[in-house]
Amino acid sequence: MATPRTLLIVYHSHTGGTAQMARAAAEAAGAAEPALAVRLQRAVDTGPADVLAADGYLFATPEMLASMAGLMKDFFDRCYYPVLGRVEGRPYAALVCAGSDGTGAARQLERIATGWRLRAVAPPLVVCTHAQTPAAIAAPKRIGEANRARCAELGAALASGIVLGVF
Repeated sequence: MATPRTLLIVYHSHTGGTAQMARAAAEAAGAAEPALAVRLQRAVDTGPADVLAADGYLFATPEMLASMAGLMKDFFDRCYYPVLGRVEGRPYAALVCAGSDGTGAARQLERIATGWRLRAVAPPLVVCTHAQTPAAIAAPKRIGEANRARCAELGAALASGIVLGVF
């Protein structure tokens, strides 16, 4: 029997917004492709073996100080060299939960994925919460239905592409 294909969703969430986005993508991916193993994992709990065991990736991070979150960066720091040269061509997509524009975090993720020679299958999906005051930035986030639906659509599309071998 063939080994099931796997989508690894790696995320970090500081105020809950990114976790909601990653969960929406994971649930939709599993619903769209029941034969696909969907692994939703926190960045701090994910290592090189997890990356190597997956057929595709969805990386989800909050924007922190115009960059990806430090714990998401830590995941890439720990995994970068152990998987370098071993994941080329695998598909990936990115989710960014941003307070302002998210482009810095998205650009940083893209540069790392380029180094791994991953294949972007969609532009980064950025959800902007418009949190601009210290209180709003620190407050728990609630991602609206429309934005969770966008995340779900990306998760389902990535899952289907992996199962169908399009990516």
